[in-house]
Amino acid sequence: MAASTPKAELWARIDETPDIPAISRFLDDASAADRLSAVRSLGRTRQRRLYEAADGFLPVRLAEIVPPEVAAFTPVRHFGRNTLPAFTHFEKRFCRPRDADSTAPESLYGFNFQTLAAVTGPGYFIAREAPDRPEVWVDYTSVPDEHPDAWPEIRPNDVGLSRFVYGFMVDTLRRVSQHVTIGSAARNGRDLGSWFVLCQEA
Repeated sequence: MAASTPKAELWARIDETPDIPAISRFLDDASAADRLSAVRSLGRTRQRRLYEAADGFLPVRLAEIVPPEVAAFTPVRHFGRNTLPAFTHFEKRFCRPRDADSTAPESLYGFNFQTLAAVTGPGYFIAREAPDRPEVWVDYTSVPDEHPDAWPEIRPNDVGLSRFVYGFMVDTLRRVSQHVTIGSAARNGRDLGSWFVLCQEA
């Protein structure tokens, strides 16, 4: 497949009938900088197609989102792009709780790092593996009771402006490659037609 840039090649692979194993290998083989640039170039249509193609492909495990060698309460950054009209770049920052099993944690703590956090709140969540699917749920209806010192103060997501951004929401993450996941947002169990892609720091 001829393509001049990693971004162009990723677009072409998604615009065809997506071959998710081939897309996964392409992203794994790319440099960290090329992978992040290509992933953060994806708009709504390509994110939707990638999310659909990743259904059931590879399992997402909490121990991959925060690897076992990372100490508890040490943040791992996942750089993202969402499908909102503005402020599309953000990060989800995850950490493993204190005393959790590093190889099989039951949950992770996290929040959203983004431009409007001072207005919308940090968007804290608890991530857990889905009980019946090879996916991870990012649950904004539950928030941690503690956080790393450098993280912002924990605020609930059902009050103030946070209610309209994170309130009653659960995101679903699917695996694309070693570093890349693709997510979809739902509120009160209803799919919002909103997607986001994440690229884990290498």
